[in-house]
Amino acid sequence: MYAVVRTGGKQIRVSPGEAVWVENLPGEIGEQVNLEEVLLLGGEGEPQIGAPQVPGARVVATITGRGLGEKLVVFKYKRRKRYRRKQGHRQSYTQIRVDRIEA
Repeated sequence: MYAVVRTGGKQIRVSPGEAVWVENLPGEIGEQVNLEEVLLLGGEGEPQIGAPQVPGARVVATITGRGLGEKLVVFKYKRRKRYRRKQGHRQSYTQIRVDRIEA
């Protein structure tokens, strides 16, 4: 069984036992989180497609870690105007392990 969930403005395909990195979620390491925005359920038989969400479905996961993504350099420049701005950014991520998918 698998599910497509929306978290952090992105859609991620998950299945039980899988560890995935998602955008930062509130909570401590070892705490359980519920991902309520399930867009699709599939696996056995016909997939259930939500409009926009599958009613009564959720994904239960455990927070297993925290981390930062690669550094991005945001550089703005206007020629002949002496205008330059350099800024860095590193996105915060949370690693979760999917425990079960409830439909």
